[in-house]
Amino acid sequence: MYSQDAISGRRRGRPEPTAEMLSGLACLICGTDYRSAPAPEAVVVSHRDDRQLLACHGTCARMASGSVNGLDETPLPLAERVRRHQADHS
Repeated sequence: MYSQDAISGRRRGRPEPTAEMLSGLACLICGTDYRSAPAPEAVVVSHRDDRQLLACHGTCARMASGSVNGLDETPLPLAERVRRHQADHS
């Protein structure tokens, strides 16, 4: 597993989240695009502006939230996240 120092260093070195990350369409850590990835298991790791921020289950979730399972919350369906993203950027 990663040490707290490694996790903290990774957080400090990460650029600002993209629009896709803020819409829950891409992993906050590795950038996996959930629209094209073959069934990745995304978990909610945080919230920003009443939006769910997601990360891939496991290492990415641990780096984003401190837990491999993220928060105890079900992510919105992908179709809903895509619809909201398109509405925000049209």
